[in-house]
Amino acid sequence: MFKALLLTQPAPRETHAECVEIDESRLPEGTVRVAVSHSTLNYKDALAITGRSPVVRQFPMVPGIDFAGTVIDSEDERFRPGDAVLLNGWGVGETHWGGLAQQARVNGDWLIRRPEAFSAQDVMAIGTAGYTAMLCVMALQDRGVAPADGPVLVTGANGGVGSIAVALLARLGFEVHASTGRPEQAAHLQALGAAQIVERGSLDAPGKPLQKERWAAAVDSVGSHTLANVCASVRYGGCVAACGLAQGMDLPATVAPFILRGVSLLGIDSVYAPVQRRERAWQRLAQELPREVLQRNTEVAGLADVVALAPRLLAGQVRGRVVVDTAR
Repeated sequence: MFKALLLTQPAPRETHAECVEIDESRLPEGTVRVAVSHSTLNYKDALAITGRSPVVRQFPMVPGIDFAGTVIDSEDERFRPGDAVLLNGWGVGETHWGGLAQQARVNGDWLIRRPEAFSAQDVMAIGTAGYTAMLCVMALQDRGVAPADGPVLVTGANGGVGSIAVALLARLGFEVHASTGRPEQAAHLQALGAAQIVERGSLDAPGKPLQKERWAAAVDSVGSHTLANVCASVRYGGCVAACGLAQGMDLPATVAPFILRGVSLLGIDSVYAPVQRRERAWQRLAQELPREVLQRNTEVAGLADVVALAPRLLAGQVRGRVVVDTAR
């Protein structure tokens, strides 16, 4: 038996979340069984737990798009009992039981080895959010964006993706402008490396198709009007890495920034990214993300705390990252 957060659907469009004991025989099929020591609470997890969006494709479901732990047993020759591993994405917590549990059984292709520089808690303090932030940074750099080009905007800067993106970009020498709706968190963002705070209200309402050129590039985790305004405000030849939809899935924009200023919109997918790109992102995180950022940016909770934390996260009342210690 092991503890897990289990989601059930007692009625259509109704989700019930409860921390329960589950027999290991109920684990889904897979080639590697992992003792999960740490998971996370991401935006997508919070949507699944509250039922506010149809993230979960089948019930019952154990949510949790991330986990870290050690291999218990394996049919995959690449992994042996005791190996330290981590997982991000691949549909776990949506179509396959995920990481908010003390055990998981998954396809070995979904796992990568935990970088030696990190503990299990460290990699979950980074999690899909931080790994996605690094994918965004890599995409901007692959397009040739450099600190000399001008400031880079990060939207949703107090969230999981945004806060890590601020820290990574600042340590690479970029002038980072951080957009947030929580001005009381300005000191926290400045400690992460933000040079300027941008009020969210200046970006989240309908705006002109083309606006003053302000930023060389941007990382956006918000979508909707915010993303449209960001694209309209990026300098000639700049680019925007888009990875989220906190404001909405719509994009009420025109083609003007793209055909009149040569702006590029780069879509960032972390769920099904190739293993080689994942490993590159995690290697860079191990080299470039200071440990003090994780300590400053992380809240640790237990499995039983997650149900109450989920709506708070969706309401923007949680700063940075939430690590879930499954032993609590």
